[in-house]
Parts: sequence; C-alpha cells; structure tokens
Amino acid sequence: MTIGEAVRQRILELCRERLITVNGLSYLCGITQSTLSNLVRGRNQATVSTIKKICDGLEITIQDFFDSPLFDNLEQEIK
Repeated sequence: MTIGEAVRQRILELCRERLITVNGLSYLCGITQSTLSNLVRGRNQATVSTIKKICDGLEITIQDFFDSPLFDNLEQEIK
C-alpha cells in the first residue's frame, strides 16, 4: 500500500468511526467538499497542511491520525 492509499483509507476510517460523511468532514475542517472528495477518490494527494486541517476538524493530533496499522508496512516510494 502507498502512503496516499493509506491516508485515503484512514480518512474514510475516521469518518466511519465518527458516523460522519466525507461532506460532513469537509464542513468540520474547512476544506471544500470537492477537494476532500477528490482526495478520498485518489484524484489528489493530501498535503501535510490538508491532513492537519482534517485533524483539527476531528479534534485529533497528527500522531492520532497516523496511529493506525494502515501506516505500518507501506511500500517504498522511491524505487
């Protein structure tokens, strides 16, 4: 799994845990609906700034975001 795929899956996982939609998440974090939708569909890559906004909207830390088995065995990005 790539880091981009793991980030997308983590966002969806956090939405499921909190019983909110991606659109609801966009409202909470001040990210446009289209930007967040494109991110979870794999059309865009998340920036650190975007991940921080998501964390702020969910009232979690960056450490909480990345504290998931999804990030344990990522593929090497440089080949």
